[in-house]
Amino acid sequence: MSMIKKRLIDLPLSVLDLAPLQEGGSASDSFKHTLDLAQHAEKWGYNRYWLAEHHNMPGIASSATSVVIGYVAGGTSKIRVGSGGIMLPNHAPLVIAEQFGTLESMYPGRIDLGLGRAPGTDQLTASALRRELSGSGDDFPNQLEELRSYLNPDLSSVTRKVRAIPGEGLNIPIWLLGSSGFSARLAGRLGLPFAFASHFSPENTLPALELYRNTFTPSELLDQPYVMVAANVVAADTDKEAKRLATSLQQQFIHLIRGAPTPLKPPVESMEDIWSSYEKAVLEQQLRTTFVGNPLSVKEQLQSFLDETQADEIMINGQIYDHQARLASFELLKNAINHQ
Repeated sequence: MSMIKKRLIDLPLSVLDLAPLQEGGSASDSFKHTLDLAQHAEKWGYNRYWLAEHHNMPGIASSATSVVIGYVAGGTSKIRVGSGGIMLPNHAPLVIAEQFGTLESMYPGRIDLGLGRAPGTDQLTASALRRELSGSGDDFPNQLEELRSYLNPDLSSVTRKVRAIPGEGLNIPIWLLGSSGFSARLAGRLGLPFAFASHFSPENTLPALELYRNTFTPSELLDQPYVMVAANVVAADTDKEAKRLATSLQQQFIHLIRGAPTPLKPPVESMEDIWSSYEKAVLEQQLRTTFVGNPLSVKEQLQSFLDETQADEIMINGQIYDHQARLASFELLKNAINHQ
């Protein structure tokens, strides 16, 4: 039996935003750009807008993720807004239940809670966040169970004396995020939607999706698996300009590899004087799910990615230094897909 070919035009397309801090810019600039992109994404028909939690990262401003989600939701009217994701080991589950209960109460029917089990930072910063490191990725299933029981007490095997107010009884979709197989298996077993970080873990994408689909158990939330995959996209009028814009993302990853993260740097004409041959090879592997080019080229690359993953939704990360070029990339992509 042949598989029905999925088409990009029929697929929800969403936005992942790290609220990038630009070299020479401020966090205030980053948040203004984030809201502007979210408002445009809503107008262009993107499905959801997620913000990521990272700490001690000079190039990322979305560390207080719940606060930024509220800022974006307050400045938009229809698009779903959420976390991609909240790193649950950094927080008490009750705090997240209350924060997202508050957001859902303010913006009913528009809030997503995507959860990850990584710290989103280094161990020293994780210690500063948590004060102690008794919570870890290994505790994630228990933390998740506690969080879900605050939102829906019927899921708990015991009567909790502590309640999440607001939060309890609210319908806040929970997604599990992953870059390996751990959360894929857990999401499948619990019947939750699963989002995979293909934009920086391309080699694990297909094994994780297969694991999720093979272990999926229908739940009250989902009758069948629901997969979202993330990809980096840099679109411009020409391939040459898109490749130039993409050097900001490449420089950012190079500095991460070197252990010295920096704000997002302006694009350069060539990376040859910046990376070593080893670093270039590492980047080409880690950024394999990065689609760069003119709108038609990017659309074709994304369609091949969809054919490979059979995803139900694609989330686009656009790390582009110039804000207007970033806006143009998202608009060019959406227009190209809508006119296929």
